[in-house]
Amino acid sequence: MSLEQFDAVVVGGGPSGATAADDLARKGARVALLDRAGRIKPCGGAVPPRLLKDFDIPLSLLVARATSARMIAPSGNAVSMPVGNGFVGLVDRDQFDEWLRERAADSGATRITGTFEGVDREADGTAVVRFRPKGAARGSQPEAIRARLVIGADGANSAVARAELPKSSQPPFVAAYHEVIESPPEGLHGFEGGRCDVFYQGNLSPDFYAWIFPHGPHSSIGVGSAKKGFPLREAVAELRQQTGLDQCQTVRVEGAPIPLKPRKRWDNGRDVLVAGDAAGVVAPASGEGIYYAMTAGRMAADAGHAFLKSGDPRALGQARKAFMKDQGRIFWILGMMQYFWYSSDKRRERFVKICEDPDVQYLTWESYMHKKLVRARPAAHARIFMKDLGHLIGSVAR
Repeated sequence: MSLEQFDAVVVGGGPSGATAADDLARKGARVALLDRAGRIKPCGGAVPPRLLKDFDIPLSLLVARATSARMIAPSGNAVSMPVGNGFVGLVDRDQFDEWLRERAADSGATRITGTFEGVDREADGTAVVRFRPKGAARGSQPEAIRARLVIGADGANSAVARAELPKSSQPPFVAAYHEVIESPPEGLHGFEGGRCDVFYQGNLSPDFYAWIFPHGPHSSIGVGSAKKGFPLREAVAELRQQTGLDQCQTVRVEGAPIPLKPRKRWDNGRDVLVAGDAAGVVAPASGEGIYYAMTAGRMAADAGHAFLKSGDPRALGQARKAFMKDQGRIFWILGMMQYFWYSSDKRRERFVKICEDPDVQYLTWESYMHKKLVRARPAAHARIFMKDLGHLIGSVAR
């Protein structure tokens, strides 16, 4: 039986997969975007201004704009970090992801709704992607399409990666859970629709953090932890109770794993490449993933396009190389921060204390907004180093 032929099949229609499909289609490739319907990842939904610019995202997709963040220590001490002249955009993943998928379709990608089942090979080596269409009868045979390239952007538990990449490349992950609620009236129990709250409290997460992020009419209340068996739902219930948001109507609940570091390998050396959460590109310490997922999706599209033109599978390795050159140092620094500062409530208390410093706040927001380490103020870096060293010595001593 003759199967439909594509240049590339992108598995997963989140920000990374939709971006990869859109970019490849714009480059003239024949692309299929295979995505499961109805899946929304638990996510605070924060997007920096650079994302809006780099990926041509209209402001109309923002459901809220945060102009400050508040860091809450185990003692309850809260430190406000105003953004300054800018803002942090907040998106609802349900609307945002669908808009990205529709844009890919407008660029020429063929949307297919179904569940990926595996990759076979024809006699000439061409990949055959098997999938079960949405609504297919139980026990029915899966459908299949041919492709020269497969991009797996199907999440931290990527079925594409399990099938095609070495098991040893699987990164560790944080389990995340959040509840989307109807936002309370402005000012009720201290709630502010323009402020993101981050809780560094061991009772809410022993190794990560909890959050309350406003999304206009809705808000995301969530928590993450890599500790096996940690009761995420109970932690969110506790957070809602302690903030007075337990009476707010729950709209939906979601859970998913979030990777803690990039995979050591993103391709199979033949015709398969991963991106987004499947590649492990979620920032340690902050858990931010949308910008990095879309960046990895774009780099996967660039590497995939080079592969399709040359037929040389070594081109696929350029995706990871490009990402690590651009973001590897930031990920390493954030990983060290998470390892040290999130390890006990005493250290969390000191970490929040550090956030009071104006230099820390300036460099934090500049790095977040522009997605690069800020080098323009060496004196500020020197002051932060000396202050941070004092906190480190104090933490170790205790």
